[in-house]
Amino acid sequence: MNLIKRLLGKAEIPEGFAGELGAEEHVVAVGVLTDGGHLVVTNRGIWVPPARRIGWHLVSKATWGDGALSVVEAEEEQLDGAVLLTDLPPRRYRLREPGAVPEAVHRRVTESIRSRHHRDLDTGGAWFLQRKVPGRDGTVLQVRPDPGADVDAVRTLAQNVARKLTP
Repeated sequence: MNLIKRLLGKAEIPEGFAGELGAEEHVVAVGVLTDGGHLVVTNRGIWVPPARRIGWHLVSKATWGDGALSVVEAEEEQLDGAVLLTDLPPRRYRLREPGAVPEAVHRRVTESIRSRHHRDLDTGGAWFLQRKVPGRDGTVLQVRPDPGADVDAVRTLAQNVARKLTP
């Protein structure tokens, strides 16, 4: 049974996992943390301790190095037809046994991005991304201001772009 699950790209829920997977959610990879617990990668996001899922559309950046996965999560501000993102500080998760976690996280984050475009403004720039949100049809327009950019100007531009994209 385990061989079949591996061939299908599915992994077991680790013992002691406190999260509750959604109806269409399945485990893709599991990594063992050095201080106990697990990182659990699913088709919907990455579960971080204690038992919180970060959806793939909210992972701004994830890097693997020196035995740790560093994850930058974004907070959303709903706009009219778009989402303004603000990055939170990176969090590092040291893995004793990474398994397929680094590769699975990289693949899932990359696959969530349908398109990306950088726009320079007089007051700084911003990234415009169209991303797939796990469990939903279609894409969402996300806008991430560059550090130091005028967030109000980016917010206004994002709403104008969203109006042009809406049929």
